[in-house]
Formats: sequence, C-alpha cells, structure tokens
Amino acid sequence: MTSPGAAAYPDLSGLIKSYDVRGIVGEDLTNEIATAIGAAFADEIVVPDGATTVAIGHDMRDSGPGLAAAVAAGLTHRGVNVLDIGLCSTDGLYHASGALDIPGVMVTASHNPAAYNGMKLCRSRARAVGENSGLADVRSRAAQLLAEGLGDGAAQAGSVTTRDMIAEYGAFLRELVPLGEIRPLKVVVDAANAMAGYTVPAVLGTAAGLPGLPLEIVPLYFELDGTFPNHEPNPLDAENLRDLQAAVIAHGADIGLAFDGDADRCFVVDERGEVVPASAITCLVGLREAARDDAPTVIHNLISSRAVPELLTAAGATPVRSRVGHSFIKADMARLNAVFGGEHSAHFYFRDFFYADSGMLAAMHVLAALGSQAKPLSELLAPYSPYAASGEINTKVSDAAGATARVVAALGEGATLDHLDGVTIDHWDAEPRWWVNVRSSNTEPLLRLNVEAADEAVMETIRDRALAIIREG
Repeated sequence: MTSPGAAAYPDLSGLIKSYDVRGIVGEDLTNEIATAIGAAFADEIVVPDGATTVAIGHDMRDSGPGLAAAVAAGLTHRGVNVLDIGLCSTDGLYHASGALDIPGVMVTASHNPAAYNGMKLCRSRARAVGENSGLADVRSRAAQLLAEGLGDGAAQAGSVTTRDMIAEYGAFLRELVPLGEIRPLKVVVDAANAMAGYTVPAVLGTAAGLPGLPLEIVPLYFELDGTFPNHEPNPLDAENLRDLQAAVIAHGADIGLAFDGDADRCFVVDERGEVVPASAITCLVGLREAARDDAPTVIHNLISSRAVPELLTAAGATPVRSRVGHSFIKADMARLNAVFGGEHSAHFYFRDFFYADSGMLAAMHVLAALGSQAKPLSELLAPYSPYAASGEINTKVSDAAGATARVVAALGEGATLDHLDGVTIDHWDAEPRWWVNVRSSNTEPLLRLNVEAADEAVMETIRDRALAIIREG
C-alpha cells in the first residue's frame, strides 16, 4: 500500500468512493485524473497480481471514449497491455474479465445523470475491487501521482489492441439460460437510451447471428444517447418506470424490463403494470439456481425481504445475509461458493457468471421461468411477496449517529439488535412481526430506512414512527 502523507496531495475521496469511481466530468473527473487512476491501478493491483493485460470498456456517455483512452495511457505507461473492448455494458466488461482471466476497467457512471462518469475496477475473473480490497490503495496512489507526476514509466510501454466481444457475451449468456423452448412472450424493454439498447438486441434479438427466440421485443428508448433525453437511467426512481408501466398495459405485454445506465441491474414490471420487488426476483432466481446444486448457498443482503431466507431454507438451500454493496456480496459468494446472490437494489449475482452481477442474466431467468409455465407473471410471483415492505427511504441528516440512536431507543425494547450493516431492529419473533434497518450512506449525508412487517398496517405504523424520529433532528 502506498500512503501519500503529504498535504499537497489532492483529496480524491469524493471521486474514488467505497465501491467505484464517480464524479462530474471536467470537474471531479478529468483525463489527467483518469490517467493517474490507470497508472495507480497498475501499481497497486495489476502488476502485484502478476497480470499483464487489462480489459477496458465504456458505456454510451460522450466522455466515455476519451476517459477510457486516458485510463489506457496510465496502464500502458506502466508496461501493461490494454485490450480495448469498446462500447459495452458493465456485465459485458465482467464477461471479458472472466472469460479471458484478466483485470478490467469499466468506464461508466451507471444510473447517474449525464454530467457524470466514473469507473468500476475488477481483478481477473471479475473479482471486485472495493474500499477494503484495493480501491483505497488506488485512491492514495492516484493522489500521489497527480501531485508528483507519473515518473519515467516502464522500460517498454504496453500495447493497445481492440476486440469486439458483444457476440461472445451474448452467446455466453444464452448458453447459461436457454430460451428457445419457452412459450411466446411479448416483452417491453425500457433501455433509457443507455446500454440495454445495445445489449438486448445482441442477446434477446438476432443481432449476434444467433437463433431467434420466441420473444416479441417492444423497444422503448433503444437509441444510445448519454444525455438521456427521455428519462434518467435510474429505475430505482419510480418516475423513471412510468413509461414502461404504461407501455406494458398498452401493448398487452407479458412482462416489462427496465435496465439502468450500464445495464448491470434489471427491474421487472408484471403484466398489470405493477413493479415487482427485487426481493421477489431474488426468490424466483435464487430458487431456480439452488435447484441445480446439491448443497446450494444463496447470498442476500440484509434488507432483502424475510421471505427470501424463509423460502430458500424451505427448498433446502442455505441463505446467508450480507452487507449491502457489490464488493461484499461478491466476496461472500466467492468465499462460500454461493450459486446466486441478490440485493434489494436489483443487483443479481451468479456463480456461473464469475460471481458477478448481470442484469441481462437475471432478466433471462425471469423470462425462462415465466415462459415455462402458463400463469401470468403476477400469479407466478405472488408467493414470493408475502409481507409488506416500505422500500428504501432516504433522509438527509446532519447527525446520522444521533438519529440512529434515537430510533434504537424508541423501537429497540423487546427486539433483537444486529450491527452487520447499520442497525437492524428485529421484532419478528413476537407479535406484531416487523423489522427495521437504519444505515448511513457511504457517500452522502443520508440515512437509509427499510421496514418490513407481516401486514401493511403494522409496516406503515413502524415506518411512520421511525421517519418521524429520524426527521425530528
């Protein structure tokens, strides 16, 4: 690890965060900074790991190609070769890293607005690089390089080659989840002018030269446009799902799919136009994947529905709770050889996909499950949402610790406290059954609240009481 230890070094903590790099282009993130990050990635991770080549891809944002080239300049300065795979989704980059067994850099700002860009870094085989697995070292080294310069570089500069891997990516996914024998389905897909507009035709259509599927795709906003003229590529915001919901009903579709900016997350709308909770998708896909293993382990983050561990346990699987965040989920999956992992934010992880997340692969599992039986999606998924949940509610606070302490003092009597991630107050073993999780954002002055209860009235009562306590400060 390299520690700057000098006041003159720039503070990159607002740009290089706990899980990735994210900032406003031209202000927080410039080509110079991107080059320093590339060189720091080489110094702290790539070269020490013994890797000689790094895959680089970028999404549809206008700044993507320039930033990708700048990262490549930093890597090649250190003698590392670069495989430029060009335009791709984040799970497309993970596929390249996994299939070729090389580290990777994905230039993307995911669901953020058009002014932003960033990076997701991984070791070979798509292993996550987060705060505690190398990203803090990259941040420190990049700050040092920005202050002192890159130095003389390697005796021999690395080379840059290009390779279009979209067809290989599509073929890989279709091998994992064959869809050729399902019943015909009408599928509305909202790509938000982002990467799903590139990947959906290659995987679910015929763009990759693969056999056709029994799917009628109704496209919404497939034209790649990093200014996002129709709506932001953030399906966690309910407003960004309105067009998809309306289109599903208007077209009489069987299902609607919405992807975020870099298409590593997938959100589902049923035939009624209702948004399906991510926990229900975790149950559906987790049970499908668990059925393929003799002693399956499935990871779920701690704010997933109680239905997830209950249904998995009943099916003979071993559910394991994890902290929120892809670096924690991926680490737990690799450590336990888990077959699947799911998060409330619609990140879904697969052992067969290098323990990495793929929105497209999750969507294909849902299509396979829906198309292999006759029920509409709402009926198929009904058993997986037996409880009432608040969804994640964010509140700006000046004193997160104080607000959390007030919630614990007010609601903690007779409950079990858990500190895996923030504080979980668990009252599920006594009537009325409910749990609350309160945790701080890693990057913003926000306190995140999640509540679930056995019935709607109890959930609303506990939710409203907790919110009032949080906001009284």
